[in-house]
Amino acid sequence: MKQSGLSHRLPTVAFIVVMTFCSMVAAPAWSQSSATDRQQGTPSGVGMQVASVAATLVYFPCKAVYALGGGLVGGFAYLLSGGSEQTAKSIWVPSMYGTYYISPEHFTGERPVRFIGVAADSDAGSSTPAAVGQSGSQPVQ
Repeated sequence: MKQSGLSHRLPTVAFIVVMTFCSMVAAPAWSQSSATDRQQGTPSGVGMQVASVAATLVYFPCKAVYALGGGLVGGFAYLLSGGSEQTAKSIWVPSMYGTYYISPEHFTGERPVRFIGVAADSDAGSSTPAAVGQSGSQPVQ
């Protein structure tokens, strides 16, 4: 009898967790201003906001599942590689970084949508390719 009660609560709990996560991720984006903010009062601006909400409702669950899967696989890779953080990060960074919500700036092209994340500039310093020399053909050694 208790199992049937638990099975009825699981979708509600999952919905609450996903909505809480969405609100935590999307809140900082609302505080940033851009060219799209000037269009907020216009019908096209409202349409862009509605489209971004609709796109996020489809996009976010896919990205969240991808990120959670990458977190788990990266954790297993960390354990199976004898604690190699580099091995785990090579899985965690592409899966957990990136875009989690679609904003109007994504539709206008002001901001790219990155389903697969990239490392921050400070993390990527050692993995960037060599700079191109003055002639443009040979890397600087």
